[in-house]
Amino acid sequence: MAYQHDCVKSSALFFDWRSDPWQTGPMPASSIRARVRAEMLDEIKVVARQHLATDGANLSLRAVARDMGMVSSAIYRYFPSRDDLLTALIIEAYNALGETVEAAAVAAPDRVDLRARWQAACRATRDWALAHPAEYALLYGSPVPGYAAPDDTVGPAQRPPLTLVSLLREGLEAGLLSPPPAEELPTPLHDDLTELADAFFPGLPPALLARGMAGWTQLFGLISFELFGRLNRTIEHRDAYFDHQVGLLADLIGLPQPR
Repeated sequence: MAYQHDCVKSSALFFDWRSDPWQTGPMPASSIRARVRAEMLDEIKVVARQHLATDGANLSLRAVARDMGMVSSAIYRYFPSRDDLLTALIIEAYNALGETVEAAAVAAPDRVDLRARWQAACRATRDWALAHPAEYALLYGSPVPGYAAPDDTVGPAQRPPLTLVSLLREGLEAGLLSPPPAEELPTPLHDDLTELADAFFPGLPPALLARGMAGWTQLFGLISFELFGRLNRTIEHRDAYFDHQVGLLADLIGLPQPR
C-alpha cells in the first residue's frame, strides 16, 4: 500500500508539472522524488500530531503508518525511529512558537515600551499554548521516557527566551533599563551566570540575566498551571489573572512602566 500511495502522489505531481505554464522542460525525476518525500514527511507529521493530541508523546510509528494506510515497514523509510519523529515534531513546534513570540514582540506600536512588548510576547506564548496543547505538552510537559533530545533541538528551543533577552539588551542600550546590583546574586550563582552570559549573551549583566530567567520560567509555570488544569475551580477570569501575573513578572525583571 505504501508503494501504491507513493505512486499516486508521483502521478499527481507529474500532472501538476504539465499544468504549470512556467515549466519549460521535463521535471527531473530526482525533483519529483524529493517533492513526494517532502509531502510524505509532512503527512506523517500531521498524523503524528493527531496521535499526540489523543495519546500524548507515547508515539507509535506502527500506529501512524496504520492510520495512513501504509505498511508499517514503509514509514521507516521516512523516520528510522520514534525518536526521529519526535525530534522533527519538537523542532517544528519550537520554531512555530518562536516565530509567534518574535512577531508579537516586534509588533508592539511603541518600540521603547519594553513592558508592553514583554506582555505581548507573554500573551502570544499563552495563546499558542492554548491553541496547540499537545505540542506545548511535548515541549514543556513531562519528559518522554527513553527520549534524549539531540543538539538539533537546541537552536529552536532558544528562540522564545532569546526574545526576552533581546528586550533586555535593547533596554540597556537605550538607557531604559537599569541592571540590578551584582551583589544580589550569591557568588556561585554569579559565577554560573557570568559564564552563561559570556557564552551566549555577551554584555548582559548576570543579575539581569537571572531576573530574566526567573520571569521566563515563571511564565511557563503560569501557562502550564492553566493548561494542565491546576487553575480549575480556582481562577475563573483567566485572561485578567494572566495579565496581572505577567505584570508582576515585569516588575521582577525590572521592566519600566511607560512614561
